Amino acid sequence: MAGAPANPDFAPSGAPARAAAPHTAAVIGLGLIGGSIARDLAAAGVRVLGCDRDDSTLEAAIASGVVADSLGPPVGPAWGGVAEADWVILAVPVDAAPALLLSLAPALGGAQLVTDVGSTKSAITAAAEGLGLGPRFVGSHPFAGDHRSGWAASAAGLFRGARAYLTPCPSTGDVALHAARRLWGLCGATVELIDAAAHDRLMAWASHLPQVASSALALALADAGIPPAALGRGGHDATRLAAGSPEVWTGIALENAAELAVALEALEGRLGELREALKRRDAAAIHALLAAATAWSGEGG
Repeated sequence: MAGAPANPDFAPSGAPARAAAPHTAAVIGLGLIGGSIARDLAAAGVRVLGCDRDDSTLEAAIASGVVADSLGPPVGPAWGGVAEADWVILAVPVDAAPALLLSLAPALGGAQLVTDVGSTKSAITAAAEGLGLGPRFVGSHPFAGDHRSGWAASAAGLFRGARAYLTPCPSTGDVALHAARRLWGLCGATVELIDAAAHDRLMAWASHLPQVASSALALALADAGIPPAALGRGGHDATRLAAGSPEVWTGIALENAAELAVALEALEGRLGELREALKRRDAAAIHALLAAATAWSGEGG
């Protein structure tokens, strides 16, 4: 009809198919990331169904009005509410995600999009492809968060202005990819497409290495009998990540072990250079190393 407003979900002939606006989203895992997604989607008018291994977390999410109802018992086809969902979001530790995907597969109904939010992507995208879910699966990794965890730490707007990496499967369809873009758009994130293997290689350096380096520093301080209270602001900044969940980070480290080992070896090499320069009392070498680090930090991060 002439003069009618454009339909954002209508794809002209030959154009990539686009996802319809979601009515219901299922969020499995209502911690920092899953809880924050649930809050953003609910604020955008999407009906959110939720599930969490901690009953009190689910109760708090429902009491807040963010989550409309429980997904039901998490056992295979008994995931009753999952069949109602247009979008299904797995917000669980990376080592639990493939098995969860297998459990969910029989109950997915007509979901446009199945996604996860883990910090590693190769294993979950391979699992989705192997289960025949590739056409509607897109791996997601919102590059935002906090060392805190749980529903109480979640917040609307956590992803605003952040980058959300998307890692499609080889068979991912246009509808699923458009839905994933729309999901993160509702959360205020900027989307970047990347291959799963390239994502994991990047995260080994940009995320996982800083995490384990912070933990190693905390261990060294503990071994020396230095308590957190003795640290200055810089020491607190450098060890803040060490407060992250050991359960979550053990899974991430094992999933990305090969790439993380390469990054750790490089860090060990630089630490060795500094140690040897100190032994020699080589001021020029120490200054050169510190200056190179300063120059990198001034590039804008």
